[in-house]
Amino acid sequence: MKATKYIAFAIAALFTSSCKSFLEENPTNFLTPDSDVSSAKVARAFANASYQNFQGVLAGQNSSYGGNTWNLMEFMTGKSNSDLGQTGFVNFQNLSYNNTSFYIDTWWQQMYLGIGACNLAIQKIPTISAPGLSDADKTNLMAEARTMRALYYFYLVRMYGAVPKVTETPKDLNLSVPRTSAKEIYDGIIIPDLLAAEKSTLPWKDPSGKVSMGAIKSLLADVYLTYAGAAINGGTQFYAESAKRSLDVVQNGGYSLFPEYTDMNKPANKNSGEFILQVQYAASVPSTNPLTALTIPNYSGISKYSDEYGSVYPTLQFYNSYAKGDKRAQEKQFFYKSYKSAKTGETVTFKGPYIYKWLDSLAVNSTVKSDLNYTIYRLADVELMYAEASNRAEGAPNANAIQFVNNIRQRAKLAPIGAMSQTAFEQEVWSQRYFELCFENKMWFDMLRTRKVRNDVTGNWDDFIGHTTVFGSKFTEKQLLFPLPKQETDVNPKLLPNNPGF
Repeated sequence: MKATKYIAFAIAALFTSSCKSFLEENPTNFLTPDSDVSSAKVARAFANASYQNFQGVLAGQNSSYGGNTWNLMEFMTGKSNSDLGQTGFVNFQNLSYNNTSFYIDTWWQQMYLGIGACNLAIQKIPTISAPGLSDADKTNLMAEARTMRALYYFYLVRMYGAVPKVTETPKDLNLSVPRTSAKEIYDGIIIPDLLAAEKSTLPWKDPSGKVSMGAIKSLLADVYLTYAGAAINGGTQFYAESAKRSLDVVQNGGYSLFPEYTDMNKPANKNSGEFILQVQYAASVPSTNPLTALTIPNYSGISKYSDEYGSVYPTLQFYNSYAKGDKRAQEKQFFYKSYKSAKTGETVTFKGPYIYKWLDSLAVNSTVKSDLNYTIYRLADVELMYAEASNRAEGAPNANAIQFVNNIRQRAKLAPIGAMSQTAFEQEVWSQRYFELCFENKMWFDMLRTRKVRNDVTGNWDDFIGHTTVFGSKFTEKQLLFPLPKQETDVNPKLLPNNPGF
């Protein structure tokens, strides 16, 4: 298994002690399984290393001009279009992708590299004895690494189903690891890691972007919500567990919805407000956020960037399915149809709506280095998790659930909802997740766990299997899981057979 071979070489970048810039420093040394671990600074470096591979996931796809692994989950929904043939979009548009298609291998590799770094941290941190490093400090550092390992595995099981279970640093390269069922990964790694992390004394919020208690509970709420639904079908008790964690975040985390959607486009607001967990980027280092250039209309000439990709933008059917008056669909909220060129000073009108969520105006107009973070969890997401989970657990929406949905609707300038049936309320929550969290890599996973797809033309909720996209492609059982990459199955036959249809 090629990617798991990389785990033996998973390295932790040693950063300076500044917490504020813990993901923005250049490495000054490297740590291996044999490294001397004799200082608090080294312990911090092991924990820091567990974060790095989410930057790798968003960094881009080899041999794909304008490609980026973020594209994958957006292409799959049938709600996205692309200006670039080099992204492999057509193979996802017509659902002809296979085990050698773009993105599928990069996700796999980066997740396992991240797991390798987490395993190394979990192995080494308890052994460190150093001045200024208490047992509580080590517990908190371990909580960060366990949370990140759970997050990496959470992506893997949702994308590929049964995957290799790797929880220790390999001692050699003779790895031939079979697949372990998704349920066993949830029960044996993801949930136990998060429950252990939940016992730490990490703060509810961390302005530097490290894992916080809010991040732990948000991820656990998402895990339980997913576990309750398809494909595990855990049932009511796990909806209740999800609701418990999400309510805790909302009531005790100290997070608040931004007054304006455009507050999320301001680098000054990183790791604050409604942001709970983000992938850290900085304009001052080589790893700048790639999504600004990626989503600028192709060759529109509006920016200082030499490359404007138009890699992902909404279908007109999805854009037009927003309710009349919904602020999110208004100009320069979640989308935009024109922009004043940074080169000519003239306003350029596009052929249709493009994504404004990732537009960093300073980068577009001047620096070409985006300082925006990429969000994994924010408060709006967690409020909607609670609304859905509690409605399922209790058989009807409670007052908090209705209020949380109305919080989302109020910011969108939509009228509040009142009492609703369980089914009607659930569909309202699903709709708000579509419209609020679009193009944040959430929609595809919502489709998989609910086995439902909102039909943008009819407004109805179609069964996932049998749904026909606006491109005329029909979802089948084959779409429930991605194929394991060919380069992995070639070197590790124990991964076979591949997922259905591949």
